[in-house]
Amino acid sequence: MTPAVNSAKKAKIEFKVHQYDHDNGHTSFGLEAAEKLLVEAERVFKTLVVKLDGQQLVVAILPVSTLLSMKAVAKACGGRKAEMADKLEVQRSTGYVLGGVSPLGQKKSLKTVIDQSAQDYATIYVSGGRRGLEIELNALDLQNLTLATFAPLTQ
Repeated sequence: MTPAVNSAKKAKIEFKVHQYDHDNGHTSFGLEAAEKLLVEAERVFKTLVVKLDGQQLVVAILPVSTLLSMKAVAKACGGRKAEMADKLEVQRSTGYVLGGVSPLGQKKSLKTVIDQSAQDYATIYVSGGRRGLEIELNALDLQNLTLATFAPLTQ
């Protein structure tokens, strides 16, 4: 399995692993997951890595059906400005390829913030560490495992 699944197992939290056949032609990995798993897009969360104030990498976890507000993530992390991190930086710091970045089991522990809407659901879905693999878990368990905070992150 992936470092993400191993991390959830090691933490002894309740979770489910969902697999589907990834289509390389699909343009949105998260929306593809929602469609193929027959889950509302609001419950499937994407993991984005942003650079805060040109220096610090932080992780933002938000519904795949929404867009990240750079102002909101900067504010939530105590910074002034945020921008998407470079693809290579993301891969080096997380150990995952784009489209398969999981908030769990990352190489480096990064400051993490989860969109507050995650608290509206009994369970949410996040990447399991590769394309075509999702982990369903409670948002509070995700918060505890990643030492995250909840904040509004969407536009």
